[in-house]
Amino acid sequence: MKKTEMLKKNYEFRKVLSKGKYYSGKYIEIFALKNKELKNKLGIAVSVKAGKAVHRNHLKRLIRENYRLLENNLEIGNSIVFLWKKKMDIKTANFKDIKNDMENIFEKMGIFIND
Repeated sequence: MKKTEMLKKNYEFRKVLSKGKYYSGKYIEIFALKNKELKNKLGIAVSVKAGKAVHRNHLKRLIRENYRLLENNLEIGNSIVFLWKKKMDIKTANFKDIKNDMENIFEKMGIFIND
């Protein structure tokens, strides 16, 4: 994550979730907000209702790794929060499905740059 900083504070998440645009895929939901910095900001939130800590952390690792692979193809200057859909079963999620979901959502958002 060269060009990306993590969102850590509650007020940072709330700002993106309240003022950002909403995009939805099969497994994940994204809230995105333009920022005036030369870096993207990334936040990942998985609800307690999704499963136990081991499974939630596994999902966060999958999302973080997929984002890392795609970050060079994204425009700079966005704050992005990923939310896991509570209705989706954690056990059905895999790396490839999450990556396809992310690519589709980024294309909808118009920030995906194809090389």
